[in-house]
Amino acid sequence: MAKIRKNASIENGLMKVLKILNDAEIQESIGKSSSYIRKCSNPDLPQQIDHNDSFKLDQSCIKKGKAPPLFTSYEHMIAEVLDNSEDIENKDINEMLVKSTILHGKLTELVKDAKDPNSEKGTEISPIEKKEIDQAITELENKILKIRLKIDIKS
Repeated sequence: MAKIRKNASIENGLMKVLKILNDAEIQESIGKSSSYIRKCSNPDLPQQIDHNDSFKLDQSCIKKGKAPPLFTSYEHMIAEVLDNSEDIENKDINEMLVKSTILHGKLTELVKDAKDPNSEKGTEISPIEKKEIDQAITELENKILKIRLKIDIKS
């Protein structure tokens, strides 16, 4: 049965790597098999990917003209940590704008991946993909609301 992975997670980034790189490209990048990547992508297993291997996999994705999925996952994880910090009043507006840009990038990537002919349902968006896109839209809307509140703009 397919495992649902948190959007902002290394495990999800690894699943995206598996969609971008074939077995030979993974082997050439890190000297390990795609089976190893699948094990590392399972949130229920203790196996974790090495940072150097993550970098090499992202590098190989970039060489294929694709966004680096592990770097993107890491960015989203950091954005979540920053979003959940307690001190909203003292947050710099520029920091908030950067985070909104990251969230916009996340939304763009989700839509692009969902419409990819090689995705789960091809160019049709699956129910799981719709849920992930809706969650990304909500996160972006919440960030925009925080920016509005910070600069005191009423809707």
